[in-house]
Amino acid sequence: MSTPNQPERPAASAGSAAASLSQARIATPANHDGDEPGEGPRLSRAERARARAKEREESGIGPTGRPLREIPEPQPLDHHGPAKVLAMCNQKGGVGKTTSTINLGAALAECGRRVLLVDFDPQGALSVGLGIQPHELDQTVYNVIMERSVNIEDVLRKTRVDGVDLLPSNIDLSAAEVQLVAEVGREHTLLRVLRPVMNDYDYVLVDCQPSLGLLTVNALTAADGVIIPLECEFFSLRGVALLIDTIEKVQERLNPKLDITGILATMYDPRTLHSKEVMARVVEAFGDTVFDTVINRTVRFPETTVAGEPITTWAPKSAGAAAYRALAREVIAR
Repeated sequence: MSTPNQPERPAASAGSAAASLSQARIATPANHDGDEPGEGPRLSRAERARARAKEREESGIGPTGRPLREIPEPQPLDHHGPAKVLAMCNQKGGVGKTTSTINLGAALAECGRRVLLVDFDPQGALSVGLGIQPHELDQTVYNVIMERSVNIEDVLRKTRVDGVDLLPSNIDLSAAEVQLVAEVGREHTLLRVLRPVMNDYDYVLVDCQPSLGLLTVNALTAADGVIIPLECEFFSLRGVALLIDTIEKVQERLNPKLDITGILATMYDPRTLHSKEVMARVVEAFGDTVFDTVINRTVRFPETTVAGEPITTWAPKSAGAAAYRALAREVIAR
């Protein structure tokens, strides 16, 4: 049932909207009018950026170019569960999936939600980002999936963040994609693994690998919604149509309740016309499905990976931490 806090969906289907992005045309350098870093006096660019930011703030217009929607403060919970499963999915690598999974999870925990983070990528980047070395693990999500004698409780790990647990991964998971092919109901394997702990958490965030293979299909089959981190770069736009097509096939054949919770613009650089044009194309195609929250480029995120902490604890007063707290409020409201 729709609530006043839920965004209105765009009139066009997600698939047709994504397909239209392939026709997007980005301005040539001649059209940039000195808006790129390195063109024009540095001071004047900074002054223009501050003026634009002040103008947006005063007008209530966010970086998406739309008026900022009023998002209520999350209400405290009197009990936990059953969890809402969200898959962080994009077949393009390097768009901020893992960073967003870690920091959104930590921000949700700050709102009093219990969160389980599932590292469903054989690279184990989510585990590394939380200070765990994947190669040192004896048991991971792979063992839970492939060995009936291993329960999910045997593999769950506490993290440094209160209210956030981790189901870790390492390179062993790469073998699961091949081994699951012969299994009955192979697309529902992750759902079966998560079912025993669903009542212990409010959110389960699944960090998917950068592909549309069987592991990603498992994540989509288990999920209630998909969050698509989308880098504000033209090549990211062109891959969205294939991802939307996969989501719609899973929705039709395996998981009717699956929906796109939101599209998260990441690595946004407000100084460049290119980022703004990509943002405008995404908002034009997907409308209110795009989160108001936008994640800007910052050196803080690589630092948090080295520290093995989310940005909300490593740099709690930074703009990045504030952005993920705002995203958490939007996710709860939806």
